[in-house]
Amino acid sequence: MKSLVLAEKPSVAREIARVLKCGQKSKGYMEGADYVVTWALGHLVTLAEPDDYDQKYKSWRMEDLPMLPESMKLKVIRSSNHQYQVVRTLMQRGDIKDMVIATDAGREGELVARWIMAKAGWKKPFKRLWISSQTDTAIKDGFAHLKAGRDYDPLYDAAVCRAEADWLIGLNVTRALTCKFNTQFTAGRVQTPTLALIVKREEDIQNFKPVDYWTIRADFGDYYGDWRDKKGSGRIFEQQRAQDIVARVQGQTGTIIEVRREAKSEPPPLAYDLTELQRDANRRLNMSAQKTLSVLQNLYQEHKLVTYPRTDSRYLSHDIVPTLPIRLKAMGVGTYADLVKPLRQQKLAPGKRLVDDSKVSDHHAIIPTEQPLKLEALSGEERRLYDLIARRFIAVLYPSYRYDQTTLITEVAGERFHSRGKVVKDRGWKAVTSTMPEKEESAEEQLPDQILSDQIKGSQKKLESCKTNKARTKPPTRYTEATLLTAMENPGKFIEDEELRESMKGSCLGTPATRAEIIEKLLNTFYIERHGKELVPTSKGIQMIPLAPPALRSPELTAEWEKKLTEIARGRGGKKEFIQGIRQSAREMVGGVKADQSDYKPTNVSKSKCPSCGKNMLIVNGKRGKMLVCPDRSCGHRQPEKERDDLSLGTSKRARQINEKLIRQYSDKEDIGQNLGDLFKAAMEKKEKG
Repeated sequence: MKSLVLAEKPSVAREIARVLKCGQKSKGYMEGADYVVTWALGHLVTLAEPDDYDQKYKSWRMEDLPMLPESMKLKVIRSSNHQYQVVRTLMQRGDIKDMVIATDAGREGELVARWIMAKAGWKKPFKRLWISSQTDTAIKDGFAHLKAGRDYDPLYDAAVCRAEADWLIGLNVTRALTCKFNTQFTAGRVQTPTLALIVKREEDIQNFKPVDYWTIRADFGDYYGDWRDKKGSGRIFEQQRAQDIVARVQGQTGTIIEVRREAKSEPPPLAYDLTELQRDANRRLNMSAQKTLSVLQNLYQEHKLVTYPRTDSRYLSHDIVPTLPIRLKAMGVGTYADLVKPLRQQKLAPGKRLVDDSKVSDHHAIIPTEQPLKLEALSGEERRLYDLIARRFIAVLYPSYRYDQTTLITEVAGERFHSRGKVVKDRGWKAVTSTMPEKEESAEEQLPDQILSDQIKGSQKKLESCKTNKARTKPPTRYTEATLLTAMENPGKFIEDEELRESMKGSCLGTPATRAEIIEKLLNTFYIERHGKELVPTSKGIQMIPLAPPALRSPELTAEWEKKLTEIARGRGGKKEFIQGIRQSAREMVGGVKADQSDYKPTNVSKSKCPSCGKNMLIVNGKRGKMLVCPDRSCGHRQPEKERDDLSLGTSKRARQINEKLIRQYSDKEDIGQNLGDLFKAAMEKKEKG
């Protein structure tokens, strides 16, 4: 008798099969003496479409909403049906005694396997492979310590709740908005409140009215000081007041009234979880969140150089500590050799800054594995992303950054000028890396560091010069992917009600694994655009928010749903109650859209007609430049703007028939360049003849 092993992807299945000595290859699986290893292709089974429940749902009609099936059905995805049949056949083999779920160790990976098992009618025992890296050692150890499959039932329940909630809310509200306003709208329990954050920020920027203010800096010869009021603010909003202060102190002698020396230290940054890595990669490497996840998946799966990517923890568990020297040795090549050398010469005893079992749920922080590092095998993007992970891992093991900070206050004619200096004692972890600021805006009120010689309290200081500097208040900055990820991780700070805001701590919009996908979805549906690093809402996105149900566009409700999903995954929440709440929300949201009396007016209508349905197309910014998109959902035609009428050859059905005939006529010719020229020439001649 043999065990069936179900991996999520063919590449992972091949690695597992090699470790388990399954050398006999067949179509869709590999077999050995004790195991048969097969794979999914991502999802093989998904929730049924609306028209699978009733054919009337093939047409989008407001009167058919909301769609609330009594129970949700599963269906095999047509494009990967061949692999599903392979897996199903293996499940039904008489010599298969049990199964090992070896899909990704997370909520979505659990769903991939369980839905296949449910659709195929699996009744035999099953176990769970739960590993955080793809190295041979991790795979062998994982199979030596397989988990009971039923231990992950709560995780599966949470995954099902998430999928059904997205179906019930997303499909119903999307259809309601599209039918109501006759344009291609999409909505979702995470994407809509995320869009609302971006739109709200844009409104704040557009409504912002800049105000002039003045600051004052005094030169005392061997140091300078910045004016501060009694509350510590350096901004003066009346020019005359600033000029009066300068006139009063000019040419005067001041007194040092305070000298404060402090020994300070900054502990290393925490290790990376997925969201923090995506933020840093966006700031430093200009990588999108989706690109970061894709490159990270390669480092994990193909090169086996990093641990499980889709983690929300920035800590390690105690069982990882004994492996740290091995990991440091494996990565100690090239530029990292000198950095890991001092760590390898001592016994590592990391504290709670890195090791805390209570803050590790399913997976620990992203760190390098025991796999020997071969930098030459990595692409440029892989190398740069690995460098972030490697340096952060080393930095966490380094000592704190230590420095002495001196603060002076010099009083002149009753006005106080503040100065600050810093002397570095030990660069510590900053010798390895440096962190980017967490805040979206620079702290303009902070005193700049300067070199301060020893000063004595009570010393007299001649004021050499004093000047005002004019500045203007700045509007909030637009979101980048880095700052939007932060907002999605902490939506509670955008809630005005203090009690509700406090209760929202720990709630999020989406999960680390889904946030990148949500941002890409907003871009692909033309709700937002990238302007450099900034994310800017389009007219469509701005108009969509007030049209969407109020409950759906507010972060508190959606974040509360995500919190409940987390509780279900931990075995502390009710699946049935959650879905009942989602179904009721779907009813209320559709009812709200039906009753809405608002209008939607696209502002990006072009003069180009859709070659399929004849409607004026919309101009949108796509990934490769401007696109023309048909506003009719049932049509869905899109093309690059530059093609316009020269490629569409008019809007009539006859023109389209000419196009198709000419393409067939020239498709088997060898001289492509000449054929294209002939194609357009002939097409234009036929078009002119009508």
